[in-house]
Amino acid sequence: MAARRGEDIVSEFLSQNPHLVSWVESLRGHCETNKQWYARREFVLRNMEAFPTIQPGSPSSSLDRLLSLSMVWANHVFLGCRYPQRVMDKINEMAEGITVIEAPERKTRDEIMGKLKRPAVSADADYQGKKTKPNEPDDRAHSKCVVHPATSSHKCGPSPGAPAEHQPFFNRLYKAVAWKLVSAGGFGPNLEHFEILRSCVESCKASLTCVFVPLKDIPDLPAGRTQREGQVCELRCCTVYMGTGYGRDESAARAMASKEALKVFQGQKVTVKISRRRFRGRDVDDLVLLDEQSRSQAFPPALSCPFQEDE
Repeated sequence: MAARRGEDIVSEFLSQNPHLVSWVESLRGHCETNKQWYARREFVLRNMEAFPTIQPGSPSSSLDRLLSLSMVWANHVFLGCRYPQRVMDKINEMAEGITVIEAPERKTRDEIMGKLKRPAVSADADYQGKKTKPNEPDDRAHSKCVVHPATSSHKCGPSPGAPAEHQPFFNRLYKAVAWKLVSAGGFGPNLEHFEILRSCVESCKASLTCVFVPLKDIPDLPAGRTQREGQVCELRCCTVYMGTGYGRDESAARAMASKEALKVFQGQKVTVKISRRRFRGRDVDDLVLLDEQSRSQAFPPALSCPFQEDE
C-alpha cells in the first residue's frame, strides 16, 4: 500500500484535473519504462507551481527548463548520472517527497574508496570532541539558550541564525502541504486538518509537538474572552511555533490548531522568523512560522517555550 502512495496521489490529482491527462502524457519519452515515467511525471506535476508561466499545451522556456530538470533527476536516479553540485542540490530539493520504488543503488568511486580508508579527523574537531561531554549543552545548538552572567534567564531565546537554519526544512514542508492540499481538493473547513499536517511533516522526516493546557489555566487570554472551559493546543515542529487552537477537548483543540497552521501555507511562501510572544506573564523571543502577508503580529500566548532553561 505504502509503495504505491506516490502513484495513487498522482492518479487522484489527475482525476481531479482531467484536462492535464493528455498533455502530461505527451511529455513521456519514447524509451522510458513505466517506472521511469511514473516517477518523472510526479516530479513534473509536483513542481509545476514553481513555474507559473507554464501553460499546458503551449511551448515555453519555463516548460523546457522543468522538463530538463526532470530528465536530469531521472538520469541521476535510474542511470546513476552525476552533475555539478549546484544542479544536484536543485533537483534533490525539487524531488523532496517523491518515493521511487526499488530505485537502483549506485556508488561512486569516492564512496567505494571511502569505505577502505579511515576518515581524517582534524585537530580542531578532535579538540571539540574532547571538550564537549555528552551531557553538556553545546552553545552551537540553536534549540538551547545561552545565559550570560549579567542577565537573567528571561533573555533566553533562539539564536539569530536559527531562522536561516530552519528555513530549508519549512520550504520542503511548504511544497509537501501544497501538493497534499491540491490532491485533497483544496483548503476547506471539512478536511482532516491534523492528519494532513501530520502526514506532510512526517513525509519530511520530522514530527509535530502538541502542548495542551486547560483554558482556565492561561493567564494571558484576551480581556474580552469569557469562555473558560475547554482545552488549548499549541503546535510546533522543530521548535518552530505553527498555530494555536481552542476546543471543548484535546482532539477539537488540536484540529483547530492544525487548521490555523495550514492557513499559513495558503500564500506564496512561508518564512521562519523570531518574534516576541507572551509566556508566563513576560515577553520572550520565539521562533514562529509566517506567511508573506503583512499584518499585525498579535500571537496567542505561548504554552511552551523550548528556548527557556528554567522550564
